[in-house]
This record gives sequence, structure tokens and C-alpha cells, in this order.
Amino acid sequence: MVKTIVISGGSSGIGKATASLFAERGWRVFELSRHGESHDGITHITCDVCSSESAQKAVAEVLKQTDHIDVVISNAGYGISGSVEFTAIADAEHQMDVNFMGAVRFTQAILPQLRQQHSGRLIYTSSVAAVLPVPYQAFYSASKAAINALALAMANEVKDFGISVSVMMPGDVSTGFTDARRKSTAGEEVYRGAQKAITTMEKDERAGMSPQQMAELFYHIATCRSPRPQYVGGFSYRVLCFLERLLPKRLSNWIEYTVYS
Repeated sequence: MVKTIVISGGSSGIGKATASLFAERGWRVFELSRHGESHDGITHITCDVCSSESAQKAVAEVLKQTDHIDVVISNAGYGISGSVEFTAIADAEHQMDVNFMGAVRFTQAILPQLRQQHSGRLIYTSSVAAVLPVPYQAFYSASKAAINALALAMANEVKDFGISVSVMMPGDVSTGFTDARRKSTAGEEVYRGAQKAITTMEKDERAGMSPQQMAELFYHIATCRSPRPQYVGGFSYRVLCFLERLLPKRLSNWIEYTVYS
């Protein structure tokens, strides 16, 4: 039987690469995003995760075309940068609304189907920044840390319904995500290290892994026998996250400071 996957934020970057990989391997793929189009075995459905109504309608459209969903990937998101002090509250709220509450809206729309069929794998795109918060990207880091907490708590809520929950935390990946980041220069005359930190971060991203590598990891999580609660994308980032658990917080945060200062 052909398996079905639903991906939010699948029209670009990691999401697009993942949708294409699953389609190439014979899955029925539904891609939900604000901007996209159906192609090469991928069915696009318009969805804005900032609207519960839009998320509900998009999932309802999926269920008109299939009666079973095997895997769900919540991937929609974007990034902002700037100091905490000078970030406009509206920008911080929108960052959390898209990255965190958007995932919540998508989850609430699709979870009833997984619960009813008593099966399914729910996977969230998080970030290494969730466990190694990046200076001048505090709100993005916070949104991904919130995703990690959400997933761990919810895993125990839905376990009895045969549903597994995992997060995938990519390190630096070379995609259009970097150029799409909404950068604020407010307060840079005060926080003189901000521009250097952001430049360093974006240089690392552009030299980072390919989205296809992340797509392969998503495929592994979707098809392995028993998925783990958390995955880290990239060997070097797995080492960093392991060291973060071992080192005193003061030391690991100082190392982070030296990287971006």
C-alpha cells in the first residue's frame, strides 16, 4: 500500500527537498504552504499556519483525497535576527506565531486523524539553536526550544494512540532560509558585535549541509523501526550537542560567545 506523508512548509529549502525525496521513493506527498504548486507526484495545498482556519481547511482537503496519513512533518518557519533589547515586540511575536504557534495549529488540525487511525509519525523541524542558542538570534532559538519542549510533552500524551513524536534539529544548512531572514539593524550602534555575529552565522549557513542530506534524515525517521524523540542533523552538530550536555553551562555558553564575537 502506498504510504502518505503531509509536509507543512514544503515549497522551499529542506521541506522541498524532503517532499521531492519521498515522492521519488513512491510516497504520496501532500505539500502545505502559502506559495507552491503541484508537481512531480507532489500535491500542493494552500495553507497558512498563522491561521487555524487555513490549517483546518488544508487538512480537510488532504482527507478528501486519502483516508490514511502515515507521516506528518511540521516544517513551516522562518528566522529573524537582532538584539533582544531592540527587537520590536511585534517582530518577536510574529516569529513565535509562525515557528511555534504555527506548529501548534498544524498539529491540532491533523492530530485527530492520527488519533482516529491509531497510528502515525509526527516529526517537527527544530534546530541545533534550540539547545545551543545563537546570539542575535534569540527569538528564533527560543521558538525552536519551545518546539522541543512541545514534542517531548506531547509524545507522552499521544503514545497510547500509537503515535510517535520526534524532532529533527538541523545544524547549518545551505538554503534560501538565509536570504529570507528578516534582519533588524536597530541598536547596532550599541551592540557593536551584532553585525559580525550575524555575518559569521550566515557564512556558516551558506557553507552548510545540503537540504538533501536533511531530507535523507527525515526519511530515516519516517521509516525506521522505532524513532527516537530527538535527532541532530550532521555529525559535527551531534558532537556539539553531546558536548553541550556534558559541559557546564557557563563554559558551553562562553564557547558560543567566542564563536560569534
